[in-house]
Amino acid sequence: MADHLTEEEIEGEAPPVLTLPLDEWHREHGARMVEFAGYHMPIQYDGIMAEHLWTRESAGLFDVSHMGQLRIDGPGVVDALESLLPADVAGLGAGRQRYSLLLADSGGILDDLMLARLPTDHPFGEVEDGEPAFYMVVNGATKWDDLAHLREGLDDAINLNLLDERALLALQGPKAVDALERLVPGVAALGFMTAAAFDWRGTALWISRSGYTGEDGFEVSVAADDSVALAQALCAEPEVKPIGLGARDSLRLEAGLPLYGHDLDEETTPVAADLGFALSKRRREGGGFPGAERVLGEYVTGAAIKRVGLIVEGRQPVREGATVVNAHGATIGRVTSGGFAPSVGQPIAMAFVPAELAAPGTAIMLQQRGKPHAATVAAMPFVPHRYIRKGVSK
Repeated sequence: MADHLTEEEIEGEAPPVLTLPLDEWHREHGARMVEFAGYHMPIQYDGIMAEHLWTRESAGLFDVSHMGQLRIDGPGVVDALESLLPADVAGLGAGRQRYSLLLADSGGILDDLMLARLPTDHPFGEVEDGEPAFYMVVNGATKWDDLAHLREGLDDAINLNLLDERALLALQGPKAVDALERLVPGVAALGFMTAAAFDWRGTALWISRSGYTGEDGFEVSVAADDSVALAQALCAEPEVKPIGLGARDSLRLEAGLPLYGHDLDEETTPVAADLGFALSKRRREGGGFPGAERVLGEYVTGAAIKRVGLIVEGRQPVREGATVVNAHGATIGRVTSGGFAPSVGQPIAMAFVPAELAAPGTAIMLQQRGKPHAATVAAMPFVPHRYIRKGVSK
């Protein structure tokens, strides 16, 4: 574990291309590997559509160890985090997790993330008695920039730790709880966006009931040295198969979940991105986070553009980079994600359009490589979320 990172240590830290702790395991299981976010990662095993549908029907195991796992603690850590995030950090109870955003001074999104307050029995090393500690997961493609931003914005008394000796596995799907409960009794008691420490064969795990597919599921932080054994044990359960990046992308698209660097960026505000829920009530009233004046102004009046879902006519997917055009062919918006949705049975997309065109049912014209495509604004998610709000297994 890299302890109490300084600005000097973070500079130039990102290496060219890394391998995941499970790299050899993926290859042994027939994965086709690609470079993503600075890592060699599995894009598929049996085929994207088959893996997508398996996850919707059963349970898929995703390796997301490229993500940045951080532990943050020290005197004044609550106020320090609230100076950088629009989340109600003070109101976050132990074992509770919250979706939040790193914001620039302009109000644009630097990254989206998960933040949990750690209970005293967490597996991430010692902290001072009485001081709260937090676990943060940031995107793999931005984690080095996030580390630099956090280190610059946090007082020197705050410890910023990159948990680089831990892997992160996501078990997703309606049967995920059945498989994981057999190995780790007690996880079924977790509700959506809650987390706790567990033991598996003497190995300390941190497990949250959350994910990036719209399905019920869990994210499991495990020591890198134990990750192969855990992956093997999970895939020995009849409900579980390994799933690659390709299906992860199509699943999150159907679930209406944005991907940083595509649907979110520094030019996009939380309100334009339809992420107003990430602005907690207390922070909306008190402000005090980067870009608060602009963001809270938009929260009241609305943003000029808005992220929407689109159902695309025909069978041809419309991809990121396609444009939204008006009746005269002028560009008025942009597609940020798109593809064929196996569970929907037709192409879908996300796009930013003028706010006056954001109502579901609005006809939209797209243009891709000079060819027109008709689409209709649709409510997101495209398939219902199936999160378990209270800890039950069925």
